[in-house]
Amino acid sequence: MASARDLRRRIKSVKSTQQITKAMKMVAAAKLRKAQERVTAARPFAAKVKEVLARLTASSSGVEHPLLATRQPDRVLYVLVTADRGLCGGYNANIMRMCAGMMQQKPGSLVAVGRKGRDFFRRRGFTIESEFVGLGEDIPFGSAKEIGELLVGYYEKEQFDEVYLLFTEFRSAINQIPTAIKLLPVEPPTEDENGSQVDYIYEPEPEALLSRLLPTYIETTIYRALLESKASEQGARMTAMGSATDNATEMIDKLTLSLNRARQAAITKEISEIVGGANALD
Repeated sequence: MASARDLRRRIKSVKSTQQITKAMKMVAAAKLRKAQERVTAARPFAAKVKEVLARLTASSSGVEHPLLATRQPDRVLYVLVTADRGLCGGYNANIMRMCAGMMQQKPGSLVAVGRKGRDFFRRRGFTIESEFVGLGEDIPFGSAKEIGELLVGYYEKEQFDEVYLLFTEFRSAINQIPTAIKLLPVEPPTEDENGSQVDYIYEPEPEALLSRLLPTYIETTIYRALLESKASEQGARMTAMGSATDNATEMIDKLTLSLNRARQAAITKEISEIVGGANALD
């Protein structure tokens, strides 16, 4: 059994760790509230852009655009969105495991958004075409626009034949879903059959609208993925730090019980020695 001094030191150490995890949980909860508000605000715009693109492609069949062109998928690019920091449970591990599985089935290169994903795949010798780290907590739309322009340039120059976007979709603080979508070539979404069928007149021509709408659709999709991932990161960190705080409390209780037993054993030993000494004098 450990000595009382060692147990006191360990209890003190666990209490210090508990204070840190409790503070991190509170900070993550505050950041999660803000990130969740941004995700909620971004979703309607992304859905409307998708709806407009569906109506445009449905009413202008036969229109060609470089971002709609399909090719034999010989060169594949994966855009992986992870966190810059750890201590967020299985958030990073889950999305990196999905990416590794997809790259095993269909090998390709990587664009890393986030330090954790970049470091993980760089250590394993994967090709990283570009990296975006340190985007911060309040991710600006300019970051998504920069990533989108890079990907569009890759695809238009035929450096890659398919581009996949991997991110973590936010459902709740305890439920985050690793998600993969094909970003390029753009697969025109289908218009809701239950919606009203309207024959639209476009000005300017559909070709000009597609030239503007398709890059916007890609940038909006990337921006929503970044916001979803940031909210998922904070939710996972809040949950992980909450579990760590609870585990620290349980460990302190067990160590305190062991400390009390050690003290009781020491007292019993001292009493036994005193009684034994008194009997020896008699």
